[in-house]
Amino acid sequence: MRSAMKVAIMQPYFFPYIGYFQLIHAVDLFIVYDNVKYTKKGWINRNRILRHGKEAFFTLPLKGDSDSLDVRDRELAAGLDRDKLLGQITEAYRRAPHFEQAFPVVEEAIRHDDRNLFGFLYHSLATVCRYLGIRTPFSISSGIPIDHSLRGQDRVLALCEAAGASVYVNPIGGTELYSVPAFGARNIELKFLKSGPFEYRQLGDAFVPWLSIIDVMMFNPVQAIGECLASNYELT
Repeated sequence: MRSAMKVAIMQPYFFPYIGYFQLIHAVDLFIVYDNVKYTKKGWINRNRILRHGKEAFFTLPLKGDSDSLDVRDRELAAGLDRDKLLGQITEAYRRAPHFEQAFPVVEEAIRHDDRNLFGFLYHSLATVCRYLGIRTPFSISSGIPIDHSLRGQDRVLALCEAAGASVYVNPIGGTELYSVPAFGARNIELKFLKSGPFEYRQLGDAFVPWLSIIDVMMFNPVQAIGECLASNYELT
């Protein structure tokens, strides 16, 4: 019997939380949106690390431009200080047990010289996946031959069909966005990924969950992260 072709489709995020990488690991093809609108105050160009036992945001500054532009049309600010950003991460994690292994991965991603926002984020995702041993192939949404004027669920369905998907997997937070019957009508099974708790020893007293993957890499060996990626979630 032919095995199911599982596909996920997401915006690119800046060092996202572990659930994003569980999603990549769980599918056979990961489609990254480049022709999707940039959104402020989301996770596209910012995330959270641990500083002094509390969450703290770190951000990629962008060149001033219209908020109606797609991610692929936005650029990093000319004044992005990569040394300063790396210094903030070093200060936060220099005492973490896996700093020596994880920091070069973070540095490779941040020192990438692509000024294009999408190109920069795509490279950072691929860099982290390589470190974590995730081999799922990526595709870029604009390169898939569909009607790109479609929006929302219709666009997702078109991308899934073009990719030959028999299963579409979305993070659990999107349950209100998609209709099981609509996917079923196209012979595509709709699944949602719900991450399980993944608690580990940090530098503070109280555990701060769901921070950037940077935090996970700094405090956990690759093998432990791999086990979490492979099994610490449920598909509903």
